[in-house]
Amino acid sequence: MSDLGLAEIPVDEAERPLPPPVSKPARNKLLDGPILRTLLWLAWPNVIALSAGTCVVIAETSYIGRLGVESLAAMALLFPCVILTMTMSGGAMGGGVASSIARALGAGDVERASTLAAHALLIGLCFGLTFMLGMLIFGPRLLELLGGRGNVLAQAIGYSQIFFGGAVLPWLMNTMAAILRGTGNMKLPSTMILSSACWQIILGGTLGLGLGPVPQFGMRGVAVGSLIAYSISISVMGWYLFSGRARVVPKLRGLRVQWAMFIDILKVGAISCFSPLQSVLTISIFTHMLAQFGTAVLAGYGIGARLEFMLTSVAFAVGIASVPMIGMAVGADRIARARRIAWTAGTVSFLSVGVIGSLIAIFPDLWVNLFTNDPHVRTTSHQYLSTAAPMYAFIGLAMSMYFSSQGAAKVVGPVLAQTARLIFICAGGWWLSTHEASAQNFFALAAASMGVLGVMSCLSVVLTRWGKPAPIAKVQPALS
Repeated sequence: MSDLGLAEIPVDEAERPLPPPVSKPARNKLLDGPILRTLLWLAWPNVIALSAGTCVVIAETSYIGRLGVESLAAMALLFPCVILTMTMSGGAMGGGVASSIARALGAGDVERASTLAAHALLIGLCFGLTFMLGMLIFGPRLLELLGGRGNVLAQAIGYSQIFFGGAVLPWLMNTMAAILRGTGNMKLPSTMILSSACWQIILGGTLGLGLGPVPQFGMRGVAVGSLIAYSISISVMGWYLFSGRARVVPKLRGLRVQWAMFIDILKVGAISCFSPLQSVLTISIFTHMLAQFGTAVLAGYGIGARLEFMLTSVAFAVGIASVPMIGMAVGADRIARARRIAWTAGTVSFLSVGVIGSLIAIFPDLWVNLFTNDPHVRTTSHQYLSTAAPMYAFIGLAMSMYFSSQGAAKVVGPVLAQTARLIFICAGGWWLSTHEASAQNFFALAAASMGVLGVMSCLSVVLTRWGKPAPIAKVQPALS
């Protein structure tokens, strides 16, 4: 039967090779996978890494405390400057970098994504140098304006000269992490942040306290430990990026600077930088308002603020995981999916932060017992947590909307929501100050401002058009 069949086929057709099987395009989990499962799969490494960052804050406070009260005061003086550096490079500009690369990959343009990665490194280098020069030149005067005096000021300047003298390192580390996150790789950046946290604790404690044969370098040693830890992370992520193991390879050799690439990153990253600036300013103004009620009230509020900082790390982990998912969806012009990702991430952040905050509001001693036995401070902490802790859910929601908007390259709305909170705190605080309000009234103001921030951030996402504007149809002239 086979011979007969072949005899009926012409020779040229019988010898013609069969066409190769058509291969299906590789499935992109970030573009096609189930939203909630993919989001949680991306978020869990970030949760672990950011929890390690919280451990660094606790460990540093512990061994700096062994250096004396003046060292603790110096660290408190520097904390806003240090945290601003890390949030700007990691969450603000880092979100802009991840968003631009994710949108390029979503559109299938790997070449553009690689070029964006190279320009992102240049931006990180320039911002790091700006922070370095700014703090080395103006840092001592700034620390003095913040209230630094005597040995406290001297120790703060010593730490500042070392840490900000190497300010390029945290900027490069967080930029490399953002490049990898933009490709959907969350595990390596999170592993490096976890590793960096461990090295910071070990090296900072050893050099700061002078453990074993190492001499005691004090605050300068703590700063050196941080920079060494950042250098280790840069080395590993740099090797991974430039060895071709990542989805994008930054092209630095023969790079032609393209302003369009800078604009694509900065239109998200530069605007996003105003959010942490306003957040730090809001906290500073509110803390100044509470100072009139004495040290116990300030300390009680500080304990509650630490809980807020810890819980926002959870929202950060979920939010930063949504950036590459939304960026790729927008790049592929799948706007409906991008919005579903945003609302899913917002719901997860709202519920996870809200449940923990509400639990602490009901049982505040679970948190307060970790920090103080002073009865006056404990009473104030209980008052603040019972009022504000349930509203932390709106902080988590706002942070998630902020990162979702970064993924869509439409970040102006959430930044303006932060502006609205700042104005609300200033106006409300002024009104309360003129009406002899109690500390409890100010705590209620803080809680209400969180609601304002969350609601305004959601409205900004609802009212902002995502994706490219629809082309305007040309009107054809009527035929006479």
